[in-house]
Amino acid sequence: MAVIKVPVEEFIVLAQSHPVLDVRSPGEYEHAHIPNAISFPLFSDEERKEVGTTYKQVSRENAIKIGLDFFGPKMRTMVEHAEAIVSSWQLAVDKKTKNQLTTNQPEKFANSQLPTVNSSANSQLPTANSILVHCWRGGMRSAAIAWLLDMYGFTVYQLEGGYKAFRNWTLEQLRKDYPFHLIGGYTGSGKTLVLTELARRGKAVIDLEDLAKHKGSAFGGLDKIPQPSAEMFENLLALQLFQLAEQQGATEIWMEDESQRIGNINMPFELWNCFRTKPLYFLDIPFEERLNYIVQEYGGYPKEGLINAIVRIQKRLGGLETKTAINCLIENDVKGCFGVLLKYYDKHYAKALNNRPLLQDVMVKIEADKVDTKTNTIKILSVQYGSDTGK
Repeated sequence: MAVIKVPVEEFIVLAQSHPVLDVRSPGEYEHAHIPNAISFPLFSDEERKEVGTTYKQVSRENAIKIGLDFFGPKMRTMVEHAEAIVSSWQLAVDKKTKNQLTTNQPEKFANSQLPTVNSSANSQLPTANSILVHCWRGGMRSAAIAWLLDMYGFTVYQLEGGYKAFRNWTLEQLRKDYPFHLIGGYTGSGKTLVLTELARRGKAVIDLEDLAKHKGSAFGGLDKIPQPSAEMFENLLALQLFQLAEQQGATEIWMEDESQRIGNINMPFELWNCFRTKPLYFLDIPFEERLNYIVQEYGGYPKEGLINAIVRIQKRLGGLETKTAINCLIENDVKGCFGVLLKYYDKHYAKALNNRPLLQDVMVKIEADKVDTKTNTIKILSVQYGSDTGK
């Protein structure tokens, strides 16, 4: 069977139920890739550099010959690797299907590694024999791997335009208007907990901080989890938006009201502007209650990490407040330290709200006595739907 070239949207749908081989170099893959794609490099970073240099400085023909020298000895290993990948994928699909039949509780699409795909002729491929392949532009690298696997007996689907086409698709998704509903509130309001509760209740939810691997403030990186590149963050976000809005037809997508910057990642500008026009459910929780929650959330981290985080914002926090907060930590007065910091973040967030266009048109204030996830979620949904949704 000849290699089948497919456009990006069809490729994305197929990728939800079949393994994707990214044949670009390890460095290209590490920077950013199609979510859930498997690194399957035709060339190492050094080999890619040599082939590319020869292509530019000598000739296309010489570059191809050098590429064949690298490719030839790897062919058997690549076929065996592909067999192992497809076999593991099929085992995962079988296990997932068995679990779903046993529990009768299908998992949320956006959180599933092997979700159920909308039925169509092209999405009903025999998983055990089908594999998807792409390179940077849909050129010789993916063509070479596709040829090899097709010759061996796989049904091979090659992405037209390669990863570059996927990136164009990603940017297109991030320019669209979505039915966002935002959970807002000053720092320590338990907004992420509310998102988790909304997801538990079957609502469409995207956790931007989870995608960015950062909790948003200067203290958001205390867990020392490496953040993805901005490009990878966009890929992850675009795919979740597509799954929820296009494939599931979600009429509401719940997210936290974030600043434009999450750690080292800047939100796509057009999408962030879209957020600012959407309904904002603002949890208004007393300062002391939020302070207690923050102390519980962050108070157990090592002092050194907390002090470093304070130093990073000292120019905005001010010299006196910085000194006071650090001294409180040194004296084991964690609550005193976070009291100083919480006043700073409240002031910062209030300023951002005041500069927000159409704020009075989009914001609904939700009065809450404390950080009580279930109660506050019910209050938000009651405002949204005009009835008691706690049952």
